[in-house]
Formats: sequence, C-alpha cells, structure tokens
Amino acid sequence: MSFTFKLVVMAAGLATGSVAMAEGLTKAQVEAQEKVIGADLKAAKGACDSLAGNTKDICVATAKGKAHVAKAELTATAKPSSKHTHAVREARADADYAVAVEHCDDKAGTDKDVCVKEAKAAKVRALADARTALETTKANTKATEATKDANAKAAATKTEVRRDAAEEKRDADYAVAKAKCDVLAGEAKDSCVRDAKVRFGKP
Repeated sequence: MSFTFKLVVMAAGLATGSVAMAEGLTKAQVEAQEKVIGADLKAAKGACDSLAGNTKDICVATAKGKAHVAKAELTATAKPSSKHTHAVREARADADYAVAVEHCDDKAGTDKDVCVKEAKAAKVRALADARTALETTKANTKATEATKDANAKAAATKTEVRRDAAEEKRDADYAVAKAKCDVLAGEAKDSCVRDAKVRFGKP
C-alpha cells in the first residue's frame, strides 16, 4: 500500500483509509507491514518538502495522520478486539482533527476561531460516536453471553427432565412386564423376570 498525497486534502478523507489485510496476522507479517507504513510515511513527508508554508503543514499533518490510522488498523487486524477497533476510531478522529486545524491556519480572526471550534466539535462528535460503538459492543457481548448461559441452563434442565421422564416410563413399563411374569411359575417365571430386567436395564 502506498500513499498519494494531493495539495488539497479534506480531513474527512482520512476516515476512509484502511490497511487492506486478512484478519489475523503473524508477527512477521505485522513487522513487514510496520516497515511499509514507515516507508510510506517517510516518502509522503519527503513529498511535502517541495511545498511551503501552511500547504506544507497540511501535507505533513495528512501524512502523519494516515500513518497513525494505518498503525491502529494494523493492530486491530493483527489482534481483533473491540478495544482495538475503538482505537482505530480514535486515531481517525485525531488525524482528522490535526488536518482540519492546519486548514484553519489559512484563515484569520473570527473565521479562524470558528474553523478551530468546528474542528474540535467534529472531533468530540467522532469520539462520542466511538465510545457509543464501544459500549454498545460491550453491552451486546454481555447480552449474548447471558443468553448463551440461559440457553445452556435451559438445555440442561430439558435434558434432566427428559431423562427423569424416560426413567419413570421405563420403571412403569418394567412394572407391567414383571406383573405379566407373575402369572407364570418356576423357571418360566424366573426367565420372564430376567428378560424383563435386561429389557428395561434393571439390576
């Protein structure tokens, strides 16, 4: 993956950046990707050197922001978890804010103040959304676990009830079979009782 930076870069563009990798990575793959991110950042910052003033500052902020998001995405890919997914959202919010603030430097006076406040508000909203997503995931996980526990207990109860019912039926059927043996006598009766015990699993 390589970064292509333009002079006009909107902060919102950072939110769509991602490290395209399969879920779960080996240590070697993580280290290799870290080198790629580092090399991309170095190249991007190098491209900014030909610029000047605030245009250069925006370019550098964009490069750093994308690298910051890429590192967070790499961690989330290597070690999937709600915590690391949250960290990616935070990284995007930070990166977007850094670029937005640099854009504000092109303004002055009230326009600049408003621009900075809008950038801060956007970051606050993004972080709030990230926290909401994290807490929602946690709540859903707990609910799922609770449901699994409830289902497991219900299944165990059903199994126990069915086992008890089957035993009661077997005892009743054995009693009937044994009663039928009572009309017999001697060896015939003994043989009948033995067969009944075997058939119904009685000692």
